[in-house]
Amino acid sequence: MTGYTYTVFIILIPLVMFLVTGLLGMKWKPMVSGILGTIGMGTSWLLSLITAGSYFFGHHAEGFQTIIPFELKWLQFTDTLIIKMGILLDPISVMMLVVITTISFMVHLYSLGYMHGETGFQRFYAFLSLFTFSMLGLVIATNIFQMYIFWELVGVSSFLLIGFYYQKPSAVAASKKAFIVTRFADLGFLIGILILSFVTGTFDFGKLTEPGTAIFGSAASMSFMGISAMTWAMTLIFIGGAGKSAMFPLHIWLPDAMEGPTPVSALIHAATMVVAGVFLVARMFPVIHFQAPAAQEIIGYVGGFTSLFAAVIAITQYDIKRVLAFSTLSQLGYMMLALGVSGYGGEEGLGYMASMFHLFTHAMFKALLFLGAGSIIHAVHSNYMYDMGGLRKYLPITHITFLIACLTIAGVPFLSGFFSKDEILVAALHHNKILFAVEFIVAGLTAFYMFRLYFSVFWGKDRHYHHTPHESPLVMTIPLMFLAVASIFAGYIPFHHLVTSDKVGFVTEMNYMVAVPSVLIGLLGIAVAWILYKKESDVPAKLAKSWGILYTATYNKFYFDEIYLFVTRKIIFNYISRPIAWFDRHIIDGFMVGIGLTTEKISYQIKGMQSGQLQHYAFMFIAGTLALALSMIYFLM
Repeated sequence: MTGYTYTVFIILIPLVMFLVTGLLGMKWKPMVSGILGTIGMGTSWLLSLITAGSYFFGHHAEGFQTIIPFELKWLQFTDTLIIKMGILLDPISVMMLVVITTISFMVHLYSLGYMHGETGFQRFYAFLSLFTFSMLGLVIATNIFQMYIFWELVGVSSFLLIGFYYQKPSAVAASKKAFIVTRFADLGFLIGILILSFVTGTFDFGKLTEPGTAIFGSAASMSFMGISAMTWAMTLIFIGGAGKSAMFPLHIWLPDAMEGPTPVSALIHAATMVVAGVFLVARMFPVIHFQAPAAQEIIGYVGGFTSLFAAVIAITQYDIKRVLAFSTLSQLGYMMLALGVSGYGGEEGLGYMASMFHLFTHAMFKALLFLGAGSIIHAVHSNYMYDMGGLRKYLPITHITFLIACLTIAGVPFLSGFFSKDEILVAALHHNKILFAVEFIVAGLTAFYMFRLYFSVFWGKDRHYHHTPHESPLVMTIPLMFLAVASIFAGYIPFHHLVTSDKVGFVTEMNYMVAVPSVLIGLLGIAVAWILYKKESDVPAKLAKSWGILYTATYNKFYFDEIYLFVTRKIIFNYISRPIAWFDRHIIDGFMVGIGLTTEKISYQIKGMQSGQLQHYAFMFIAGTLALALSMIYFLM
């Protein structure tokens, strides 16, 4: 094969692994499925690294080109409105290939130890491969309809993995919740796609995202309720992205998704489902920026609010996986905000670059945090911080790698999170001072809740463990060490030369007016956590009590789950669903049943006409003839 045609195998290998382990996995020992899936994922990872090296570090004198190494026509509606299936390589898709395959490979490897002995081991690896295939197909899509197909497949995959422990009612409820919430959001996405294709006459990303393209010429004259058609289309498409990336108010499914196995949490939160929404906005960024600036402003404010909202809730949670879940929400808000405040081209596109930069670094340290949490849970058999303490003595590798991840997300200088987070703060400062202030506060809150978690788990007082905790096996600690190294050095990748809004690199410099205060507020957050949680005391409980109803509301996630349940059960079910069900049962069904009964009754009355007796037929013939003759005489007279 020549060129980049081999990239088709990056996507096909996980699909083959899904089919093989799913159909044949029960015919061999469970570990065979895990080893096959891991080898397959490792192969896709190496091919992705080769692709990234060739694409980013080849000769690009005037910026990076969009390459389509494989494409075939599937459905054609008009000369321009065509649905194709193919592979699109550009800076963000190549970057996402590396992110997805790296994290997925680490999760596959880690799960060999974490899931060992679990019922359904083969099924787990089949679902992991399907999930990875779905996300890879999403990011290399050549058109928005192909993306939508894989978008829905990601939703199905997440449903299967979150509900992996289907014997647990809480896992079943969480999987249904994730599926239903994202389905509502995806309806908006589909309607947005239909509006966009109606206005432009194409699904193709190459035509849609080319600045200054003539396909938007008629869009200016099209509006609804005083809002342009493109603003409607981009806002609805963003709703789909907000559902997948759990932006407020569609955030309620993500914390419950922790019911899945911990490696699944790492995969969902770091590299697959939740970043799909950010990727969608980035993919459509030229359209949003030039054709729907109002939608871009909405994206910025929704991202900013979600970031602050989730960070506040994370401060009060005690389940370590839920703390990390709300942390993910907050960091995704950072990324959305950066896209919302970005310009296009050169330094004006700093927000776009910063968003993709933070997506990349966040994937490394958040996967490390979740896999580290899995190692902790594996050791103490509990998710709750109040069941933990002093674990640094028992889990040395987990302790050091988890500390590196906490320092990284807190924005400590010279680790990857410091570089990507500060680029977002600089972009916000230049375009929206309010959003900058919000994210500056979030930086301090992030450092506090992460080190609250760290000190509570690894320091404090030893608990009365049922058995002495021990470090995880090598197959689980190798991914931790790899991701720790990646979390340190990922920030040194020159994203401003590689992944930009117009595919042309630009020069950035450290903004000390932003960097120094952000480091200081991060250190302040760490210091407060040190004082409150390094040694066990009753001070945190007294502080929580002093906050009263505000603390209670925050601990209960501001009662959004209860609000949703009230609205659905008391309002939608009682005043919408039940009347519709009554109308369907009594009017629609009653009408159809009435037609059937009437037909049956008439048939019963006239069945004597088909008695089979000759004299009856002769009588009907003569009577009919006489009636016809008398009618003709009457009318002729």
